[in-house]
Amino acid sequence: MIIDIHTHTFPDAIAYKTIASMEEDIVRGQGIHVKCARIPTVKGLEDSTKKADIDLSVVCPVATNIRQPEKINRLSVELNEKREETRLFNFGAIHPDCENYKQIIDEIVAMDLKAIKIHPDYQNTFFDDEKYIRLMDYAAEKDLGIIVHAGEDVGLPETVHCTPERILNLWKHIQPEKLILAHMGGWKMWDEVEEKLLGLPFYLDTAVVLNPIFPFKLENEQFVRMVRKHGADRILFGTDSPWYDQTKAVNDFNNTDLTQEEKDKIFGKNANDLFDFFG
Repeated sequence: MIIDIHTHTFPDAIAYKTIASMEEDIVRGQGIHVKCARIPTVKGLEDSTKKADIDLSVVCPVATNIRQPEKINRLSVELNEKREETRLFNFGAIHPDCENYKQIIDEIVAMDLKAIKIHPDYQNTFFDDEKYIRLMDYAAEKDLGIIVHAGEDVGLPETVHCTPERILNLWKHIQPEKLILAHMGGWKMWDEVEEKLLGLPFYLDTAVVLNPIFPFKLENEQFVRMVRKHGADRILFGTDSPWYDQTKAVNDFNNTDLTQEEKDKIFGKNANDLFDFFG
C-alpha cells in the first residue's frame, strides 16, 4: 500500500497562472529554476497517482484568507465522493484569522475530511501564535489530524514561520496526537530538527525532501538516521506533488537504505493507521 499524504492541486481556471507565480517565487527566493512535475490540476494528480501506482494521494488545501475555508471544504467533499475513481482524498482547510474556527472545524469533522492543513508562511502567522494554538487545540479535541508546513518555504524564505524552536514553544501549551510536521520536521533545518525534535510524539512526512532537483535535499544518510531516531512508526510518505514527480519519489524512497519493513510502514501503513483510509 502506498499513500501519498502530501499533495496539492489548483482549480483548472487558475492552475497554470498559480504555478507560474510560485515558480517565479522560487527563482527569487532560491536562485534556482524549478518546474512543477505534472499538470497542476485534479486530473493531473489523478493521472500521476495512477501512473505511480499509488493507492491514494491526499490533497492538502491551503486557505490564504478567511473567505476561502468554507468554499474549499465544500469542494473537498464533492471531490472525495469520487475517491474510488480518482484515488484522491482531500483534507480540510482553515485560516488562523477565522474567528469562527470552531464552527469550521465542526463542519470539517461532520464532512469526514479527517485533517486540516495549515501553512504558516502563506498564512503569515507564526506557528506558536495564540491563533494557531487555539484552533489546533480545538481540532485535537475533535480528533482531527493537523498537517503543517515546517521549516523554510522555497518561495518565501525571508521569514520562517514554523521553526523547530517555535514547534517546541507550541508543544509547551498543547500536544496534538495527530500533528504532522511536513518536510521531515523543517525544510532545510534538518540539523536543528535532529537536535531538538526527534523522539517527540508527533509525525513527520517525507514531502519533497529527497527530490534531487533541489541542491539542498536531505541526503540519504541523514534521512535514514532521522527516521530511525524518530521511529519509522511516525514517518509518513509524502511527495509535495506537483513539486516532485510521484513515480520518481516512490523510486527515490525505495532506493534509501531503510529496511523493507520500515519502508512498508512509511509508504502506507502509518497513514492508514492514523486516518483509516482503507479500514
